[in-house]
Amino acid sequence: MKDSIKGILEELLILHPALDVCKDDIIRAWSILMKCFSMGRAVLICGNGGSAADSEHMVGELMKNFRLKRKLPESDRISIYSACPEDAQYFVDRLQGALPAISLVSQTSLTTAVSNDVDAEMIFAQQVYGYRNLSGALIAITTTGNSANVVNACKAAKAFKIPTIALTGQSGGIVRDICDIAIRVPATKVHKVQEFLLPVYHTLCAIVEDAYFGDTAGF
Repeated sequence: MKDSIKGILEELLILHPALDVCKDDIIRAWSILMKCFSMGRAVLICGNGGSAADSEHMVGELMKNFRLKRKLPESDRISIYSACPEDAQYFVDRLQGALPAISLVSQTSLTTAVSNDVDAEMIFAQQVYGYRNLSGALIAITTTGNSANVVNACKAAKAFKIPTIALTGQSGGIVRDICDIAIRVPATKVHKVQEFLLPVYHTLCAIVEDAYFGDTAGF
């Protein structure tokens, strides 16, 4: 592990010492995401309510620059110049390296159709199944660990051998025993769990970004 990544983890624990209990699981989750992206696959992310917002937030940090500049690989630059030479520099200057991520909460027409026609508890599981050949990991965000549609997403991922990472509260709930890794923050009240999960997933995004896009800036 690079010193810069160790520094990001150390910064997390300086700011939030109570999260020391999560450090090993954050590193394990990082390993899963590294494998996912190295295979060219996308991470799927889901949650309800505030956790739905966190799902969208994570996608925003992964799909464009978070803390670092993300220059395009030379091979991609060549492809752009070959396809549209007249606009190539514009694209090269503005496109950013991306870590592919899909928020399952964003598919409004699909989720409402599944809710209405099938079962609201299957809205995320259906998408996991549909994306099963494109996805290399699932991040399931649930403060209680018991949200039925999130639990079902984890079960669907498990059925198709997609590695699963839960971001959850202290007990871990049902997802604790389903997911490959459960990052359980030391809180039980929903708002306190949410307050801890933000620095956890920011750190997770930061260390993945650092591994792919170079030296870190201030965090």
